[in-house]
Amino acid sequence: MSGLIGKKIGMTSVFSAEGKNIPCTVIEAGPCVVTQIKTVEKDGYSAVQLAYDDKSEKHTGKSLMGHFKKAGVTPKRKLVEFTEFPEVTLGQVVTCESLEEGAWVDVTGVSKGKGYQGVVKRHGFAGVGGQTHGQHNRQRKPGSLGASSYPSRVFKGKRLPGQAGGAQVKVLNLRVLKVIPENNLILVKGSIPGAKGSYLIIEA
Repeated sequence: MSGLIGKKIGMTSVFSAEGKNIPCTVIEAGPCVVTQIKTVEKDGYSAVQLAYDDKSEKHTGKSLMGHFKKAGVTPKRKLVEFTEFPEVTLGQVVTCESLEEGAWVDVTGVSKGKGYQGVVKRHGFAGVGGQTHGQHNRQRKPGSLGASSYPSRVFKGKRLPGQAGGAQVKVLNLRVLKVIPENNLILVKGSIPGAKGSYLIIEA
């Protein structure tokens, strides 16, 4: 198996054989349906498109409805392409059963949005600090961080206030602690980006 689409359920913890309490994240992984198989001859590259999470026909556009009907599946909310995938057929259901306990996976999600934030929260600046020498209202300010007459411009990537969070984050090498195929659940060690109920991409 190369990939699955899932949903973050929440966090819990399990005990190891040695009695150690291990924090983990519960993910509803699948079931996903194959809605398109792309080939080099027809599309210029090879990939498998998976769809996840049922959606009503009322809230599905006509072009997407045609796409799903061609694959012989009901409308879905989330579509993701995987470039490396074992041989599958159109309309085939992919579940978490192919994942094994102890396997390593990469999980991609969208981190929680924090809105417009200052440099202390966004970049971990220390702030100006003390209240001596008239610094009574500068605790969380950036302080001096600009250039002088050279280069007379702001370098790209300068750490300044701005929108924090709400970005795609990929966490590598997470161990699968438990697989519960009857409920389409997997338990992954540690934390993963995103709020509860947010979509995730799991790559094995």
